[in-house]
Amino acid sequence: MILSGSARLAGVFGWPVAHSRSPRLHGFWLDRHRIDGAYVPLPVRPDRFADAVRALRDLGFRGGNVTIPHKEAAFAVCDRVTRRAERAGAVNTLVFDADGTIAGDNTDGWGFLESLRTAIPALDLAGRTAVVLGAGGAARAIAAALLDEGAQVALVNRTPDRAAALARALGGAIAAHAWDAVHALLPAADLLINTTALGMKGTPSPVLPLERLPDHAIVADIVYVPRRTGLLCAAERRGLCTVGGLGMLLHQARPGFAAWFGIDPVVDAELEAFVAADIPETDEAA
Repeated sequence: MILSGSARLAGVFGWPVAHSRSPRLHGFWLDRHRIDGAYVPLPVRPDRFADAVRALRDLGFRGGNVTIPHKEAAFAVCDRVTRRAERAGAVNTLVFDADGTIAGDNTDGWGFLESLRTAIPALDLAGRTAVVLGAGGAARAIAAALLDEGAQVALVNRTPDRAAALARALGGAIAAHAWDAVHALLPAADLLINTTALGMKGTPSPVLPLERLPDHAIVADIVYVPRRTGLLCAAERRGLCTVGGLGMLLHQARPGFAAWFGIDPVVDAELEAFVAADIPETDEAA
């Protein structure tokens, strides 16, 4: 890759950020489309985040992705945000406009839905019941996207008050439950989604009575390291349809790449294999 003086620049803000697969992902698209540009990791301490964003804007960056722990701070630094970012209460995609304003979007929920539709093209979420594990930022973005598709959402969290607060913020066909309510909720679930860090490499997977799910239920996990979490493996043994977290990672990146580099990229098998090359298939300790 050779950059010119007019190269387009973007990156991913995080603390830490060395683990991020985003530079690998966007680098693949930049090479595929022979774009004069670069996408770089941007390790930024939380107390310097707003200053760093404005400095990179002033240096000519086109924008960037935002990962933990900066997504709420990114929302605050924006001059305007999309409706889905407002619904999520957080921003994962920043776009620096030519006039110096900072626009924010949240593509996590959209990316999750695109991943589902890719895996199950005929899926219609209207009227379906989704049980969402967790009440953090990812849960909020995904729950908001599901509600906008006409689904009913049951939020399950170990801290019920947090789930209740999220449900009040989103409104609509959503209810909050304590973790031990899962047993009663699963028989009516069309979709079970883990938005927690449980199942990430080196951590225990959630232990759930998957035998109580109906045979048509779909089990999804936003964790993508490993690619097949303990939850997904258990669901496969039960004979259920499963959707891993890598697709969400790939699809949520598309709107930002289009805004910064001018091309709407494609998520395909070649990209997935490239990004997944160093991701373990399963976690033997799970």
